[in-house]
Order: sequence, then structure tokens, then C-alpha cells
Amino acid sequence: MDAAGVIEQIGEGVDTDLTVGDHVMAIAVVSGTHGAYAEHLVVPAESVVRVPKGTTDIQAATLPMNGLTARMALDLLELPADATIAVTGAAGAVGAYAVQLAKADGYRVIADAAPKDKQLVKDLGADIVVPRGTDFAELVRWEVPNGVDGLVDTAGIAELASRAVRDNGRIASSVHRIKVSEERGIVTRTTFVPQYAREHAKLDRLRQLAEEGRLTPRVA
Repeated sequence: MDAAGVIEQIGEGVDTDLTVGDHVMAIAVVSGTHGAYAEHLVVPAESVVRVPKGTTDIQAATLPMNGLTARMALDLLELPADATIAVTGAAGAVGAYAVQLAKADGYRVIADAAPKDKQLVKDLGADIVVPRGTDFAELVRWEVPNGVDGLVDTAGIAELASRAVRDNGRIASSVHRIKVSEERGIVTRTTFVPQYAREHAKLDRLRQLAEEGRLTPRVA
């Protein structure tokens, strides 16, 4: 779903400030044989922005799909800027972007990490880093006794981690649909990044944050 390269053609009548020869990154919605594993790629103008200054094609191509997935997860939480959220899988591509975007939004962030990734997650901006594992919810509750306002789950443990969320809190998962007890009033949402493929302003915001050093391209 991710591509970076040089614009070769622009369709007639397309409204864009981009020009032929510009270095850009794009998100592609895969359909049949249409996808980003190609020498040439045709995408809507809304799905294309300039690459962040100083990034390589490889670095730029880590941003669109994973970055917009993290952006969508945070948007689905619909929380005020002073909220506290938890992020699972924080050392991964989507999780790392979620941590950095959450901090850019003004959230307090509690994230998990394996011992080898603890410093990485701290450097991403997490306010509190707890050990990765099955006791995630208990560790979060130790830090926030009343529970966090929201959870971004990128590790596929939303049902286990839901105990870290306060009553009437919110969960957004980038992995799969979530089933949690209705008794606590927790609202659950699942990301579907193709819905954000034409969110041009959000994609360009990823570019801007990367240029400012507030979003770090994650190359596998």
C-alpha cells in the first residue's frame, strides 16, 4: 500500500500543487493486481504528498499506510487533548507512530516494550514504559489506578488489555475487531486504513511531522 518515487504524469484537470518531477510518497488501495509493488502506480491526487525533506524513498515509504493507520486509531478514540492513553505494540511500526502522533496531539502516553525496546519507546516520547506481557493491564492500572481514557491496540491483545481502560473509555484496534464486556460501557472501534487513503491533509501532516523530527520513519 506504500510507495515513494517521482511523478511522471498528472491527469488532465487534476487539482494539485504537485508537478511532474516532484519527489512524492503515496498510499495505494490494493485492488486485484493494483498495488504499490510496481514500477508505475496510478493513484488519486489526494493520496499523494511530497516526501519529507531529507528522507530516502525507503524511509518515506514507511509513512503513508502505517502512519495513517495510527492517525485513524487516534481519531477513532475521540478524546480531549489532555487525555491519558495506552499503546500496545509500541515498538512496532504502527505502535511507534501511534506513540509519536499521540504526543503531538498532547496526550499522556503509557506504552509497552520488551526489555530490548524500552529505550526506543522512551525515545519515541512515551511518558511511561511498562514491560510487554500478559500483565499489561495490571501494570497500567498501577500507574493510573482509575484506568486510562483510551487504548490503541496494535499488538492484537485488546481484550486482555481492555482492563487497563476506565469505565466508559475507548479502544481502537489496528489488528481485528474487538469483543469486550458491555457492562463497563467501553466503546470499541477498528481501523480500516483505505477509508483514509484520500485524507490528503492527514497524509501531509505526517510529512510535516517527519520534517520536524516528531515522527520517525520506521524501516524494517
